[in-house]
Amino acid sequence: MNEDFERNNERIRKAVAIQGFTRHLGAKLDDLQSGLCVLSVESKPELLQQHGFFHGGVTAYLVDNATTIAAGTLCKEGRNPLTAGFSLNFLSPAVGEKLICRARVVKPGNMLTTVSADVFIVKDGKEKQTATALATIAIVDTLAFKK
Repeated sequence: MNEDFERNNERIRKAVAIQGFTRHLGAKLDDLQSGLCVLSVESKPELLQQHGFFHGGVTAYLVDNATTIAAGTLCKEGRNPLTAGFSLNFLSPAVGEKLICRARVVKPGNMLTTVSADVFIVKDGKEKQTATALATIAIVDTLAFKK
């Protein structure tokens, strides 16, 4: 396994665990591998819009975080990922018990990393794709985070 990933693994898991918005949504880091991240969130009333679907903002959150985390698994020491942008396409309403985002690095880079993400709803034990996205993740110096 990639030794940068091994070094980043614990740091990434700790960073995800302390994110306030992640805790607020109840999102879980289900899988973390080199160049791959799977995040999910269980359905609860405060995450649904007026028709009973997961709100699109929940899908956008999953894409934003999962793509950044996937890129972060490949960062060298002293470098961190930040979302530069993403394009999100909704394919069908997200009606079900759980929303899952699977992100994988398509093209790593020193400055920019391209990551794809697919989002699925789980309903009655079956998965159905509800969204797809392509993200550009900027890889920046850790010193940029110092105040």
